[in-house]
Amino acid sequence: MSETVTAQRPVLEGHDLQRFYSVSRGMFKPAATVRALNGVSFSLHSGRTLAVVGESGCGKSTLARLVTMIEDPSGGELLIDGKPARVGDASLRSLVQIVFQNPYGSLNSRQKVGSLLEEPLKINTADDAATRRAKVEEMMRKVGLRPEHYDRYPHMFSGGQRQRIAIARALMLRPKVLVLDEPVSALDLSIQAQVLNLLMDLQKEMGLAYLFISHGLSVVRHIADDIMVMYLGRPVETGTAESVFTNPQHPYTAALLSATPVANPEGQRQRIQLQGELPSPLKPPSGCPFNPRCWRATDLCREKMPALDGPVDHRFACYHPLDDAPPSAPAA
Repeated sequence: MSETVTAQRPVLEGHDLQRFYSVSRGMFKPAATVRALNGVSFSLHSGRTLAVVGESGCGKSTLARLVTMIEDPSGGELLIDGKPARVGDASLRSLVQIVFQNPYGSLNSRQKVGSLLEEPLKINTADDAATRRAKVEEMMRKVGLRPEHYDRYPHMFSGGQRQRIAIARALMLRPKVLVLDEPVSALDLSIQAQVLNLLMDLQKEMGLAYLFISHGLSVVRHIADDIMVMYLGRPVETGTAESVFTNPQHPYTAALLSATPVANPEGQRQRIQLQGELPSPLKPPSGCPFNPRCWRATDLCREKMPALDGPVDHRFACYHPLDDAPPSAPAA
């Protein structure tokens, strides 16, 4: 985790980002609108990691598609290096790269490692073959691969080694931002730690900014500088990793944390068992989107959407935060 907070402008900014999709409901019904992202704002500086956490369907992957300029937002503004980012903007595309979840599916099994890593340079630079090979070998060393791996195929490597190859490929154009989409969830626990340590070393060496997408908080505990917890397309709690982990204020964040294993048995939180499933984005509940599953919900929560409010280093969207006199949380 980076300990240096830069005073420079953010390398990545989102201002009230929205992404809506029109979904057909049949021949005789009007199309419905899915609000996959509905008002997401954040900033990310070089050398820091913002973890985006939440259940499937909360909008994490949609945010990744906007940040990597695969899709344009329906509303709001995305800035990369201070410039508005849109699909097809080749001048900014190389500044943001992505590492996918599955190292077995994200690499072309018919290409040798050297060819895989040279491909971004062939497409985006005028480097000759010797220069490309030198850059590839340098990047291979950075991620812990040996020179003889240059002429091998992906199927000859373990899952952890394949993810190192995927990381190397994402870094070939020297981006400023790396989107990490569940980058270690397909790996064994011991290998996860190795890959996370590698990512932290690369961040320190290259000044990278990470947007780290995860289902749970256990993986991001030691790598994130800041955390954004999302629910049904909206941030419900944001802040520094320390403040969110030690003093969660939104009931949903507390539920996620209660399911996160910790090494110290005495530090275990009371397990909070949420009732029901994530509501359909086609028909979100009125008021706070979390109210049907929240043990603290009142009529106010069911009627009016709470704003994300609080100090800059710890904001939450809740009328009844956990620091207020709590009804007892349901235990498993």
